[in-house]
Amino acid sequence: MFSTFIGSAAVAKSQPLKTPKVIVFDVNETLLDLEQMRHSVGEALNGQTQLLPLWFSTMLHHSLVSTVTNDYHDFGEIGVAALMMVASNHQINITKEQAKLAIVPPLLSLPAHPDVKHGLAQLNDKGFKLVSFTNSSNKGVAAQFKHAELTSFFSDRYSVEDIKVYKPDLRSYQWLLKQLDVAPDEALMVAAHGWDVAGAKAAGMQTAFVARPGKALYPLATKPDYIVNDIKELALLLNR
Repeated sequence: MFSTFIGSAAVAKSQPLKTPKVIVFDVNETLLDLEQMRHSVGEALNGQTQLLPLWFSTMLHHSLVSTVTNDYHDFGEIGVAALMMVASNHQINITKEQAKLAIVPPLLSLPAHPDVKHGLAQLNDKGFKLVSFTNSSNKGVAAQFKHAELTSFFSDRYSVEDIKVYKPDLRSYQWLLKQLDVAPDEALMVAAHGWDVAGAKAAGMQTAFVARPGKALYPLATKPDYIVNDIKELALLLNR
């Protein structure tokens, strides 16, 4: 699939895309900046802040283990278990309570990336319906949005907690589309994770990859319809 560049944003060149009826946003890393967690997680890991990406990927890995084994656990619970695994693999002793304190309070108080409010406001002004869809719990995302002052931009928040099937399992996106009452190609999934846009694309949704620092697309997956550096760039590309 070839791409044409508009500024620093890329749009897939194929059949003209439908104007989406709804834009679906992932939350952590896409909208919220995890950088401040580097300190708390690194502190729990004896100052090894470079292990934050390993912890996050271990958490995602075992969320899929939870899905394929039909043994659902809350994402926060998986995060605590994943941190204990990373610690153990690096000969670091931490308790479950220490792991929880390193993750939960910082996760609920993450700031939005600098571009997010401006970009979301532009999309609101253009009349787009915005919703979020995350692997985190309903209660957790509500707290995150309140702290980051993002609540007012979204008409609804959705969580895999209600279906107990983690993204990027296709059933999670299919469930979401049913809740939204839209066809797959009428919804645009926006995420900073290659695995998330790959899953949404496989489910038939339009997709946009937000190329946050350190994030990359999965080379073997179908390319997303949009590749942007931030939410403001996406807002410039989309018109009703």
